[in-house]
Amino acid sequence: MATTGLYSQHLHNRKVLYLRNTIIAIILIVLAVATLFPICYMFLSAFGPNVATAGNMRTILPSRLTLESFNAFFHFSDYSLRWILNSLVVATGVVIGNVIFASMAGYAFAKIRFKGSSFLFGLILVAMMIPYQVTQVPLYILMVQKFSMTNTYAAIILPGLCTAYNIFLCKQFFSGLPTPLIESAKIAGCNQFQIFIKIILPLSKTVLAVMAINTFMSSWNDFFWPFLVTNDPAMYTIQVGLKQFKFANETLFAPMMAGATISALPMFVLFFVLASVITTVLQLPASITAPIKELSKFFIVMAMAAIGFNTDIVELVKKGGKPIALGFCCWIGIACMSLGMQHVLGIW
Repeated sequence: MATTGLYSQHLHNRKVLYLRNTIIAIILIVLAVATLFPICYMFLSAFGPNVATAGNMRTILPSRLTLESFNAFFHFSDYSLRWILNSLVVATGVVIGNVIFASMAGYAFAKIRFKGSSFLFGLILVAMMIPYQVTQVPLYILMVQKFSMTNTYAAIILPGLCTAYNIFLCKQFFSGLPTPLIESAKIAGCNQFQIFIKIILPLSKTVLAVMAINTFMSSWNDFFWPFLVTNDPAMYTIQVGLKQFKFANETLFAPMMAGATISALPMFVLFFVLASVITTVLQLPASITAPIKELSKFFIVMAMAAIGFNTDIVELVKKGGKPIALGFCCWIGIACMSLGMQHVLGIW
């Protein structure tokens, strides 16, 4: 029985081949539907009529397409747009901190020999095994009771400013860089900081990009820690803000789905804009990378078309005033920025 690739081709029994491939396709389709259904349901609910509870939505497809839910989201609180800005500030601060400090720590553990380095790196590995929830109580006591940092950006950003996982990721990548290159730089008169800036970082764009993407997504989607250290609505992140749509007796379901859709947009833009970086790091074949790039174009063009040609927008802006206008301007700006970054990064 001839084999090619990972499994048999069943050259002498094509019926077995077709049956096997059909079963695999059915399993993959079922898994894909189970994965994509919550996302599709969120988008459809966001563009459907404004309803109070999930029980009022009897069908998956909305009875009509409208932007009432987005209008309700922006008018639910005076800080609806501020929640998005807070999430952006927190996620950006955490990403910058990890890119700087985790890369420096990873370089030190990988290429600088100092006393106790193995022991300290072992502690970092141990820290990776500690559940996230276990550290929340001492962190809360430290940030809130000792330092009185409630309702501040610092209280949200500092615990994630440099994570053990990112240090481990950078250390493993830097260990694969040739040591003679660093020794040559030392002979040329470079100090450790110059070596790190001029040699190590230019060679580490891929791992830094992956680290930035993972860190941004983790920080943007974080709910528990911002919920603990903030009680002022002006300091809520978007994930904490969405919780305000759920009450004891009812849930503002459609506006909450509209807010969830808005909060998901940066994740989609980040992935599709940096699709080439991700696929390069993963070393995926062209047969997979090409559809991803085409899909990124499709999503961006459809987003701009939905914004530019939806007849409800003019009336919604008239009724909603500046918050709605600003919200859609931000949406258009994200789409245009993603198009520009596509060309700058050479993805198209």
